[in-house]
Amino acid sequence: MPNQSNPLLALKPFGQSIWYDNLRRGLVSSGELGRMIKDDGLMGVTSNPTIFEKAIAGSTDYLPALTALVEGGTKHTDDIYESLVVEDLKMTTDLFRPVYDATNGIDGYVSVEVSPLLAHKTEETIAAAKRFHKLIGKPNVMIKIPATPEGIPAVKEVIRAGINVNITLIFSTEQYIEVALAYIEGLEARLNDGKKIDNIASVASVFVSRIDVAVDALLEEKIKAGAKQLEGLLGKAAIANARATYSAFKELFYGERFKALRDAGAKVQRPLWASTGTKNPKYSDVMYMNALIGPDTVNTVPPATLDAFRDHGTAANTLDGHIDEAKQILNDLASNGIDLSAVYAKLLQEGLASFSKSFGTLYDVVRGRKQALLQKLEHRQTLELGKYAKAVKATAEKFKSEKAVERFWKKDATVWKNDDATAKVVKNRMGWIPVIDMMQEKSNELKSFAEEIRKEKFTDIVVLGMGGSSLCPDVFRATFGSKKGFPKLSVLDSTDPVQVLALEKQIKLEKTLFIVASKSGGTLEPQLFFEYFYDKVSNLKKHKQAELAGSNGHAAEDSGGNAGEQFIAITDPDTKMHKTAQDYGFRRIFLNPADIGGRYSALSYFGLVPAALIGMDVELLLERAERMVHANAPFLNIEDNPAVMLGIALGELAKAGRNKVTFVASPKISTFGYWVEQLIAESTGKEGRGLVPVEGETLGTPKVYGKDRVFVSVQLRKQKSPAIDSKLKALEKAGHPVVRIVLEDVYDLGTEMMRWELATSFASAVLQTNPYDEPNVQESKDNTVRVTNDYEKNGTLPQEMPIVSEKGMEIFADAEMGAKVLKKVKKKTSTAE
Repeated sequence: MPNQSNPLLALKPFGQSIWYDNLRRGLVSSGELGRMIKDDGLMGVTSNPTIFEKAIAGSTDYLPALTALVEGGTKHTDDIYESLVVEDLKMTTDLFRPVYDATNGIDGYVSVEVSPLLAHKTEETIAAAKRFHKLIGKPNVMIKIPATPEGIPAVKEVIRAGINVNITLIFSTEQYIEVALAYIEGLEARLNDGKKIDNIASVASVFVSRIDVAVDALLEEKIKAGAKQLEGLLGKAAIANARATYSAFKELFYGERFKALRDAGAKVQRPLWASTGTKNPKYSDVMYMNALIGPDTVNTVPPATLDAFRDHGTAANTLDGHIDEAKQILNDLASNGIDLSAVYAKLLQEGLASFSKSFGTLYDVVRGRKQALLQKLEHRQTLELGKYAKAVKATAEKFKSEKAVERFWKKDATVWKNDDATAKVVKNRMGWIPVIDMMQEKSNELKSFAEEIRKEKFTDIVVLGMGGSSLCPDVFRATFGSKKGFPKLSVLDSTDPVQVLALEKQIKLEKTLFIVASKSGGTLEPQLFFEYFYDKVSNLKKHKQAELAGSNGHAAEDSGGNAGEQFIAITDPDTKMHKTAQDYGFRRIFLNPADIGGRYSALSYFGLVPAALIGMDVELLLERAERMVHANAPFLNIEDNPAVMLGIALGELAKAGRNKVTFVASPKISTFGYWVEQLIAESTGKEGRGLVPVEGETLGTPKVYGKDRVFVSVQLRKQKSPAIDSKLKALEKAGHPVVRIVLEDVYDLGTEMMRWELATSFASAVLQTNPYDEPNVQESKDNTVRVTNDYEKNGTLPQEMPIVSEKGMEIFADAEMGAKVLKKVKKKTSTAE
């Protein structure tokens, strides 16, 4: 039975329907979508080319159908794509048909878009909509058309033809009114044609969170320039805009204009809230869902946001009664120089570009899959486990019966341990999964910032960090280098004075941008690095200012100028570093979600800001990472989840004594081992068990290894080494487990980072250790704080007493280790005597 305490089910009495912003074959064939209709009250689905592309590229969802099409002689990519998507839509419309019938055609729709490449072609859009509608042949299919100047007249004609329409990419109230009038005029024309209009439905997709992303960026520029009074407007624009649009909806569809159509049986065109996942880590993850509930509305919800609302959402009518407040917010934004019309126009342009790119990528993926099948290319990941395969399979079956993968995606701590301490840590450390969506929304912002730095002719970028926050940028530096015209990247994560001075000599101080990277914002080393280089930059600016003043015959002011303009910070919200960056006037502050640990932060701001600054294609990297997310969806057969199976295999091998994971990588991506080494060691190595990563070791013959090894080959397809392959085959023949992973190009590092974060989490589940806590790291930090506090208080460091002092030699250790050392010393001494 459905859970009556589920907040999603509580939305229906308030007049809101929940549609799911996600569609792929495995979701339907596994029964998961049917379960969600029953348990979560889903009333419809909006399809997404991006999701479709990731599913084809990263999973086995479509492999049987693709294989059948290719082997059956289907050659053209268009035909393959169309066959796959039409089959998905037919299956899904059949699944939602009972909802459609029960609601008399109000809900139960499956929405699919015409090619966004036709967005500026009215006649072609009309023809494509009619063709697709006929091809699917289901009454509850809904065709998506973008709300461009050319798309809006197409809406009128498609409605006139009796086709259900979802008009998408609506940002402004003015744009919405045009869309609504096109729907009304289409119905009027159809009625004048003497045809029925009571069997037609339409929704107007109003985009929400993207508006806050854009407007907040403009507000933050003004706040940084001194307009502190604007802080109260942050995070307010999107909801205010949606509420103003809802007010326009009520006026249009409950006024005189629509009355005659309503009397003839016409349905109102409901506003559909799209892009309702929260992008800013400072805001609640259910902020937009909570704020936009009311009669005659639809919310199409991405998976992470659906899970969040199910867990802690609040159902209430939050649309009515707020229109005056919404209009005041929009007026305040306009009066403070925020050109909302320009924002909306830019968002429409970016949305079209993004949709077009996704469509193009989708075709590339289908084409690539076709070629892979024709050329019989090997799978991306293979596990040769020998005698250990049986134990791995048994654990996979156990995980399947316990729904471990499904529980993982729901952030259920019992995947690892069933205690309050683990639950608390897990809840605050799994933000590395939804951060992919957040960072995809930020990719244009990062690209713009990188272009700003390039145009100012900075020659160097230096990351000042330690551990997890600096390893990923170092991998990107070594693998990608800097794109022509972009600054050179260096990473400082050592307090060795020799290394600090060596770095300082390598850079042009006056043309260097420093990235202070600290999750906690209180880590000592990045703070010291910042203070050192800030003084250097400040003194340099003072010196140049003095020279300039002297040449002009003026006295120099004692000022370091705008030294902060050469610094940016990446940290969690409200940390000491956040405040420091504000106080010192940093050029930019990137606030990372607080629920991401350092070693899982590669695909967040910590990795992606440096990546963007050296000219990497951040969006492409994230697309590759997202493929791995979709490849490990909970509704797939567990054997088809590559990262889950890799994690289970590593965990079981460790339990059997093979806990030394030995990496062999192509030369171009050899530094990937640095990053994955820390991820595995720090995540699994605790409570006396774990995995021991071994990287950088020259691969030997079977006789030089004991029975504690498992070998992992991570190779670029074009850099595969026959010599390495030969050695791996020999090791496999000798009984050593071998994992082979093939990358198509260097941007597949995004895929690998997500693969290994997932695999490490599942290996920890097998070992029953918490992959997200860091007891020894925290202990070391606590000890450092204690020592520095003592120094600040007393002016000296704490004095320790040696456990052994003899013949000019002293040995220092804690009590437990000291006792062990003394025992061994006494034993050896007595033996010698």
